[in-house]
Amino acid sequence: MSTYINKGERFVIITHVTPDGDAIGSSLGLFHFLSVMGKDSVNIVVPNDFPSFLKWLPGAADVVIYDASKEYAERLIREADVIFCLDFNELKRIGKLAPFFEAADARTVLIDHHPRTAPFCRLVFSFPEMSSTSEMIFRLLCAIKSFSDINKDAAECIYTGMMTDTGSFTFGSNDPEIYTIITELVRKGIDKDKIYRNVYQVYSESRMRLMGYTLYEKMKIYPERHTALITLSLEELNRFNYVTGDTEGFVNLPLNIKGVEFAVLIREDSDFIKISFRSVGNFSCNKFASTYFHGGGHKNASGGEFNGCLSDAVIAFESALEQMNPVS
Repeated sequence: MSTYINKGERFVIITHVTPDGDAIGSSLGLFHFLSVMGKDSVNIVVPNDFPSFLKWLPGAADVVIYDASKEYAERLIREADVIFCLDFNELKRIGKLAPFFEAADARTVLIDHHPRTAPFCRLVFSFPEMSSTSEMIFRLLCAIKSFSDINKDAAECIYTGMMTDTGSFTFGSNDPEIYTIITELVRKGIDKDKIYRNVYQVYSESRMRLMGYTLYEKMKIYPERHTALITLSLEELNRFNYVTGDTEGFVNLPLNIKGVEFAVLIREDSDFIKISFRSVGNFSCNKFASTYFHGGGHKNASGGEFNGCLSDAVIAFESALEQMNPVS
C-alpha cells in the first residue's frame, strides 16, 4: 500500500451505492490523509447522493456524485493511476460505476470489512472482524507508520464512520482496541459529542413526522417469528418531503420492542425496491439477504434489493420468512 501511495499521482476513491456514514467517513478519512501526504489529485467518486447529515464533514462538498456529474466522474476513473475501493465487497455494489472501474488501467486497492470478498482488486485488505472500514483505515495508516499524518479533518471523518457503523458503539464494538482508537482520535482534536449532534440531531420536521407515521401505520409484527416489517411506498415518502437519508435508522426501531429479534425495512425507490435488514443475537441477516434478495452485508446488519413492485416484495419477504425462520 505504501508503494502505491508513494508512486501514485492521480487517486480516486470509490465507495458503494447509497453511501452511508462508514462509506463516506472512511473515504474522506483517506482523502485527507492523501492530501496531507502532498497528493494534488485526490477525488472521491460515489454512485449517487449521500445523506445531508453527513455533508458537514470536512471535504464532503468536494465528493463527486456520478448521477450529477457522469462525464467528469468517468474521466477521473479513466485517468486514475490508483483506485481505492472502500466499504464494498462486490463490484455490483458500486452500480453504474462498475464498467468504468473494470476498464481502468489503475492499480487497485480494496479496503473492506464485509465477509466473502470477491477478487476484483490487485491489493486486498479484508477484515470482517473489524467494526467498520473507517477503523480499518485508521489501523492501516498506523501500520504504514503514518499516524502522525492523520490530521483533525481525517480523524473527524474516521470517527464518524466508526460511530455510525456501530450504532453509536452499541453493536459490533466489543473489541477494547476500538476505544483505544477513539482515545487517539480525540487526542487529534475531534469533539465526539459535537459529531454525534451533527449526525443524529439535525433531522427535519418532515423526517420526524415520517418516523411517527411509519411506527403507527406501517409497522407489522410477526410475533411467532420474532420479526417486524416496515414498508414505505414512494408516494408515502414524497408525502413527507423525503430526501436522501430520511429513513436512516428506521429499520432499527422495531428492535426496541421486546421479543423482536429481526427487523426489515422495505422501501420503494424510483427504479427498484431497497431492503434493509437488522437482527440481534444469532440470526444471520446477511444469509437472509443473499439467499432471497441479491444482497449481503454483516451478520446483524445487511441490505438487499428487489426488482418488482412493493406488494410483490412483501410477498417474497413473507415467503422467505417461512423458509428461513429467525426463531432461535
